[in-house]
Amino acid sequence: MNKLLLIVVMMTVWISIHLLQVEEELAMQTLFQGKYAINRAAHAAAQQLDPVALGNGVLQIAPEAAAETAARYLQVNLRLDANGLPLPGSFFKDPVEIVVFEVINADRGFPYTYRSDAYQYEVTLQRPGVIIIANIVYPRAFEVLDEIEWHIKGAAELVTG
Repeated sequence: MNKLLLIVVMMTVWISIHLLQVEEELAMQTLFQGKYAINRAAHAAAQQLDPVALGNGVLQIAPEAAAETAARYLQVNLRLDANGLPLPGSFFKDPVEIVVFEVINADRGFPYTYRSDAYQYEVTLQRPGVIIIANIVYPRAFEVLDEIEWHIKGAAELVTG
């Protein structure tokens, strides 16, 4: 009887440890998926030239077009609706919130160092660019881990030539 009880207890411990390992791996994959999506959105947003400024010979990012493009990229890559809420069949359960979206144009002077003490982020841009910081919550699969929430950061510069 003691051996049977020991086997049941050990199997419970083994399964718990295995679920923890699977949960950690899923969390890392979610973080990478979010980082890739933020990087793609920032890069796409940074390529949205302002046609009026370009007509005057100035390379400048159009803020409205950049914001729309970044939102569209995040929607497609993370399977979100227009409000940042997960679509049916999406891995995420909580909304993805863009907490910082900033377009850095030539009016700031380059090289420009962007700093955010609130999100512990610093990046130096050599030409016009876009900064995105998004809040993503990991949707726990087995609820073995505590709730995980990330502020994923990304930056991209206007590609010239």
